[in-house]
Amino acid sequence: MSTDTSVPHPRVSGVEGQPMDASDAALYATLLKEAPGGLAFFDGDLRCRRANDALAALLGVAVRDLQQRRPAEALPAEVATAFEAALRKVLDEDRPISDLDLVVPAVQPPAPARPADPPGDAAALATAVEERILACTWLPARSGDGEALGVVLTALDVTERRRAEEVIRRKEQRYRSLVEASAQVVWVAAPGGGVIDDAPEWRAITGQTPDDYAAGGWLAVVHPEDRPRIEATWRECVAENRVFETNYRVRTKSGTFRHFDVRAVPIWQGGAVIEWVGANTDVTGQREAEEMRGRLTEQLSAAALRTARLQQATSMLAEALTVSQVVQVITEVGRSAIGADYSAVALLDDDKLRLSIVAPSQPGAEGEVRPIVRDDIKVSDPTVMSVAVRESRPFLAEHPDSLRLQLGRDEKGLFTQHTEERAWVGLPLLAAGAPIGALRFSFTRPREITEEERVFLEALAGQCALAVERALLFEREHKTAEELQRSLLPSDLPQLPGMVLAARYNPATRHVQVGGDWYDVFRLPDDRLAVAVGDVMGKGVLAAAGMGRVRNALRALALNDPRPAAVLAGLDRLFSATEDEEQFTTVAYVVIDPETGHGAFSNAGHPPPLLISPDTPARVSALEPGTPLGWPSQRQQTNFSIETSNTVVFYSDGLVENRRRGVDAGLEELVAVAADAPPEVVGDPERLVDFLVDRMLAGYEQVDDVTVLALHVPPKPA
Repeated sequence: MSTDTSVPHPRVSGVEGQPMDASDAALYATLLKEAPGGLAFFDGDLRCRRANDALAALLGVAVRDLQQRRPAEALPAEVATAFEAALRKVLDEDRPISDLDLVVPAVQPPAPARPADPPGDAAALATAVEERILACTWLPARSGDGEALGVVLTALDVTERRRAEEVIRRKEQRYRSLVEASAQVVWVAAPGGGVIDDAPEWRAITGQTPDDYAAGGWLAVVHPEDRPRIEATWRECVAENRVFETNYRVRTKSGTFRHFDVRAVPIWQGGAVIEWVGANTDVTGQREAEEMRGRLTEQLSAAALRTARLQQATSMLAEALTVSQVVQVITEVGRSAIGADYSAVALLDDDKLRLSIVAPSQPGAEGEVRPIVRDDIKVSDPTVMSVAVRESRPFLAEHPDSLRLQLGRDEKGLFTQHTEERAWVGLPLLAAGAPIGALRFSFTRPREITEEERVFLEALAGQCALAVERALLFEREHKTAEELQRSLLPSDLPQLPGMVLAARYNPATRHVQVGGDWYDVFRLPDDRLAVAVGDVMGKGVLAAAGMGRVRNALRALALNDPRPAAVLAGLDRLFSATEDEEQFTTVAYVVIDPETGHGAFSNAGHPPPLLISPDTPARVSALEPGTPLGWPSQRQQTNFSIETSNTVVFYSDGLVENRRRGVDAGLEELVAVAADAPPEVVGDPERLVDFLVDRMLAGYEQVDDVTVLALHVPPKPA
């Protein structure tokens, strides 16, 4: 039968048989039974002579298993080893060991208590299932005369406290690691914003001494340009107890400035701010990368914009058919692409000795558009364009001193009217490697031309040179064709007593090309009048030459047999024998007696004549127009007459048809315009043809030649 040895009875023998009085026994029993911590006594042989329930519960064993046994006999190996090492050290050195943590491993829950087991032991075992951390103190025990008797153990369960301390320690480690990993510098400020603690990491960056930092703090090394803003913001945040978050530049110990992001938060306790904790992060690399990325983005955007502008300039130059139109394009591109205030294009003369400046085109006589050539300069002169042409290279002067250094003096002569110029660019216009002229841009402020802009300008000059060369060829061809066409038109119209004639020929100005429009009026041997208006499909020299062949053939046929149907039938035979099958030519031909106004008319696919009478509304002829020349057809002719005060107007399709207006709509508009003509205009063919041309072309782009021929029979004199 077992007995409870954990609480000795009063007046029993004490340690080593020494008697114990009642008060000592009560104290002893209370400590063993009620003490919250574990208590035990080990003798010199390391045997446990006494142990309380609290210790047994902490160790996960029963009290009876500890009594009279060594630790190795009752405890797990690692716990027993620690116990015995501590006991031997106290016995050998005769001194206490304090605050020695002992880890007791987890144990499985015991089987249900047997009836014979003491209730306390079963309860202790039931709770000892998790790893525990014990703070142990080992004290040497002596008798009254100082003889060593053994070791007293006190043990407290500090598991939760140690775990809490570990959590705090790990948080501190994580925080420290985070700060170190993110290159943050932490500082602390007083509730009012002043310095209270030193910041060695901060001083290592800024080179401040402890006294410097204590006097001025982190604000002392903020960039002077940033400091007013930062200091004001910091004071506002401190006054309002709100988070301080911004960025600024900091002077380092090397004297350079680095970018820092800062965030400081107030630390509250009991409703009041007790301090501020701030963290500064060096973001110089990030800022430099962002600035570099921004610069690269700007450069890429600028390059893309220049490419787009060069493509646009190429497209615009492709449509520029004259040198003056090229100048207009270059002026616009120079202003939009590089911000040039002035632009100029100059062409070399045939002797390659002089440059003539070409200005944008302006309207001339009879709607003609021609370039304006201003005073020229010698290639040998010290000018921006002269140097570019002589040396076949770009000339750049970013400011007046650079211009004087390169030219030996200020540029004189042609551009003295632009006295505000402060930077210049000259570019040679090269065709097949040889200069044909020069391009000039100038600015009213000093201007550095970057390498990217220089590449753009050289590419632009190349496109300009191609456009100029093409325009020169075109203008030479146009001049030849125009002279040919005008030579084939009658220089003047017959002057008749009973009939007034007037004609207008307007070549298309959109492409400045001559076409196949023509008219002719001549007297037949029998004094009748032959009138013809025609249109040969196409533009340029070929069309003008075709028009000349038709006109000459018509005259020859009319002199042989003037009947309109016979003349057109003869032209059909001529076309079938000599002209291209795809050639499209129309002719309206009338033979009229100027004395009576009567005659005959035949039409080979030409627009119907316009009839204007003071008694009836204006109208176009309803007669079948027939087919163009060379097409299978039985030519018909109809009677034709012009009554007194009436007018007949012949015209080409360029008057009524364009890209925005079809033929039918154009004919209706022509009738409406004629109906609006005042009587004094209708009675004067010269004014009438101008009136019709101006009104019919108003608001439209002329893309085809326009020919108008009016025949008017004035009233008989009273």
